Amino acid sequence: MRLYFPAPGGPAEGTLLRSFLRQCAVSTELARAVKFHGGGFFADGSPILANMRVRPGQVVSFDLPPEGGGVLPQPEIPVCIAYEDFFALVLEKPAGLAVHPTLNYPGGTLANGYAARQLARGESPVFRPVNRIDKDTSGLVLAARNSYAAPLLAQNVEKLYLAVAEGELPLGPGVIDAPIGRRGDSIIGRCVRPDGKPSRTEYTIVKAARGLSLAACRPVTGRTHQIRVHFASIGHPLAGDDLYGGHRDRIGRQALHCARQTFFLPAGREEPDGFRFETPLRLEAVTVESPLPGDMKALFE
Repeated sequence: MRLYFPAPGGPAEGTLLRSFLRQCAVSTELARAVKFHGGGFFADGSPILANMRVRPGQVVSFDLPPEGGGVLPQPEIPVCIAYEDFFALVLEKPAGLAVHPTLNYPGGTLANGYAARQLARGESPVFRPVNRIDKDTSGLVLAARNSYAAPLLAQNVEKLYLAVAEGELPLGPGVIDAPIGRRGDSIIGRCVRPDGKPSRTEYTIVKAARGLSLAACRPVTGRTHQIRVHFASIGHPLAGDDLYGGHRDRIGRQALHCARQTFFLPAGREEPDGFRFETPLRLEAVTVESPLPGDMKALFE
C-alpha cells in the first residue's frame, strides 16, 4: 500500500525530507521502518534520503512496510463493522467479548474475529485498537487500519459513553474530578485515592427514573475503569457493576456503552495502489454513533 504526499509551494530550496515527513504526520517509528524494513522514500519516483530536500511540486511516496501475522484468526467470531475507510475501522463490540487476547482470554476475542475478517479480504490481520473497552462494556471500538493511521488516530479521538447509574441523580451536567489509583493490592480494581492519577469525567444526566440515572459521559482522562470508579465514588455505582458496588438484579453486567466516537482523518483521495494526501495536511472530522443496547434500554421500561 503506497502513500503519496505532494509537496506544496514554498522556499525555492525546498524542505529536508525528515522535516517534510513530520509535517505530514509520519511518525518517527514509521519513518524508521520504511528506511530499514521497507523500500525507502521516493520523490517523483527517484530515491530520496532524510537529509535531502523535497522541492516544491514534487510528490514524496513510500510503501507501508510489511507487517506480522497478528493473532489467531477465528472466523466463528462475528465482527460487526459500524464504519470503515482507508485509515480507520470502527467495530461494534457486544458485551461479554474481550477486545484482544490476554492471560485470562487467550482466544475468542474481537481481535481474533477481526484477523479472520481481514485475511478473508486479503488485508493485514494486525489489530490496532485505538481504544479498548472492558469485556462486559459494549459499544464502539476504533481501530487503525495501517501503521500510518495508528498514532494519528490516537492523538485525535473523542469518546462519549452512556452509563446507567444506581439512584436518581439531578438532571443536567456534572463533573467528577478525583484521582484514581489501584485498590489495595488488586491487579484489576481501582479506587479514588489522594495519591492516584488526576482523573476527570464530565457527564450529563439525561434521564432519571425507576431508581436509576442515564448519564452521557465524556472521560477527559483515560484511566482504567474511570467512569465506573468515579460514579461509585459518589455513591452511585453503575447498575450491574458488582466490582464497584452495583447490583446485578436488573442487568447482568456493568451498564456502560461506548455510544459515540469522533476522530480526525487526513483529507485526500484513494488511488488504486494507495492514498494521495492533500498537503499541507488537513484533518476532517468523522463521527460514528451506536444506539443504547437492549439490556440497558430495558432498565427504564
